[in-house]
Amino acid sequence: MRPLDPVTSKQRVVYGLAFFVLFVALWGWATFGGHVSKTFLANPLTMVQEGYELLAKQGFLFDIGMTVWRVIGGFALAAVIAVPIGVMMGAYKPVEAFLEPFVSFARYLPASAFIPLLILWAGIGELQKLLVIFIGSVFQVILMVAVTVGGTRRDLVEAAYTLGAGDRGVIRRVLLPSSAPDIAEILRLVLGWAWTYVIVAELIGSSSGIGHMITDSQALLNTGQIIFGIIVIGLIGLISDFLFKAFNAWLFPWKLA
Repeated sequence: MRPLDPVTSKQRVVYGLAFFVLFVALWGWATFGGHVSKTFLANPLTMVQEGYELLAKQGFLFDIGMTVWRVIGGFALAAVIAVPIGVMMGAYKPVEAFLEPFVSFARYLPASAFIPLLILWAGIGELQKLLVIFIGSVFQVILMVAVTVGGTRRDLVEAAYTLGAGDRGVIRRVLLPSSAPDIAEILRLVLGWAWTYVIVAELIGSSSGIGHMITDSQALLNTGQIIFGIIVIGLIGLISDFLFKAFNAWLFPWKLA
C-alpha cells in the first residue's frame, strides 16, 4: 500500500465489507460479552429481532415511505429554486455581489433553529417538514452552484462571444454544459445532508416517519429499534447515493474521463 495508489473495484468492495464485519464484531463483543449494559446498547441479534417486529407488525414500511417522500419533496423544492439562482450568481457578478452576503450568512443558520417558527407558520403537518429540509439545503446548493458556474474557463466564454453568441447563448451553450456535471455532483452531496434534516424535522410534532419511531423508541428505552432506524436511514441514503452517482455517470459520461 503506497500513497495515492489506486485499488480495483473488487478490492474496494472487499475493504468496505471488511470494515462493516469488523464493526459488527466489535459491537457483538461489547454487548454479548456484557461490557455494555443492554439498557444503553442492544446487541446485534436483538436489533435484528426488533427490526423484524417493526416491519412485520408495527407498519414501519409506512414510516420509511413517509420519510423518503419528505426528503425527496423538500430536496426537489430546494433544487428547483437554488440551481437557477446559483447559475445567475455565477454568471453575473452584480447578482453575486447582491445575494452572496445573505446566502453566505443564511447557510450557517441551523435548520433546526427554524422549527419553532415553522410550526407557528405552517403547523405540524407535512409543509413544516418539507420547509425544514428546504431551508437546510437551498442555501448550500445556491452557493456551491454559484462557485461552480463562476469557475468556468474564461477562454470558452470568450470563444463563444467571438463566434457571435449573446449573453443567453453563453449561459445556455457554455456555462451550463460546462458546469452541469459538477452541479449534478453538488446535488448528490446535498441530498445526503437532507437526510439529516428530515430526522430533525420528524423528532418534533410528527406522527409518522423514521424520526418519529426513534423518538417513541427512546421513550421506551428500546435501543434495538433506535439502532435499526438509524441503520435503515444509512442504507436508504447509501442506495440513493449509488443511484444518483450511477445516473450522473450515465448522464455525463465524459466526466469519467
